[in-house]
Amino acid sequence: RLPTALAVHGLPHDVTFQVGREHQEVFAHRCILACRCQAFHAMLSQPQEPQAPLVLSHVQPEVFLAVIEFLYTNRVTLNSLIVSMARAAGSCLEMGEGGTERGLHFIKDTLSAELACEALQVSGRPQAPWRIAGAIHPHLPQEAVQTQSFLELSPSALLPVLRSDRLGIDEAELIQAVRKWAHVGSAVLECPVPEVARAVVRELRLALLSPSDLGALEEENKKDQLIPVEHIAEAWKMHALRKGRGARGHLCRRRRGTLPREHHRYLEPPHKGHSAPQGQEGNRL
Repeated sequence: RLPTALAVHGLPHDVTFQVGREHQEVFAHRCILACRCQAFHAMLSQPQEPQAPLVLSHVQPEVFLAVIEFLYTNRVTLNSLIVSMARAAGSCLEMGEGGTERGLHFIKDTLSAELACEALQVSGRPQAPWRIAGAIHPHLPQEAVQTQSFLELSPSALLPVLRSDRLGIDEAELIQAVRKWAHVGSAVLECPVPEVARAVVRELRLALLSPSDLGALEEENKKDQLIPVEHIAEAWKMHALRKGRGARGHLCRRRRGTLPREHHRYLEPPHKGHSAPQGQEGNRL
């Protein structure tokens, strides 16, 4: 039933939903739902018998209650189930005037590190209705790369993370996280590490590493061949020529969390509008 906190004083409910396989009853108010959500407005505008319940057997009750709570209060607490059912919840959260922005803000503000990666996994599915990856990956907490959920990301969910300039993490640490991700995937899929990582390693920004970082990476790479040797050679070429023009432009841009290194002044400047990482304002690329 509708939580007491959502009751509207002095206004009795005038619509009943039967949700889930067990037809759990949820009471609500037509005026609020129709005003806040276009999907409910369309649903409640359909002719029906007076007081007849609306049956939503395909929706998880917990997810439906989270959507209702958000529509009444503009806030909600996420959990793993609701994130995993993002398609069902998101279809309501993105509807209505201003609904998209409210939904995206609520996602960014309430996701933990673990749940952020779970949400990114959902966003990697072609049918996901949210622009959730764009909302989350710029705000992905640094500790998220250390979670089990990060290790379980699909390549399509990981790619938008690695393409972001706004990650608050240094490239050396990010490369280690991707290496661990690839080894987990290799064990699960029973295929070589380079094959698991082929689609994502091209987005690692090796040009941001110092010569000592790159040397250590090259030695470690001999064990698992995570990164194609030509990618490492390209980074060494940048150091030899002291310019980043030999690498693809975005692979020479610092992320928000990139630690300053002496050679960064040789790299290509960031795109217009991309601010320098904190603490590096005086050392623009």
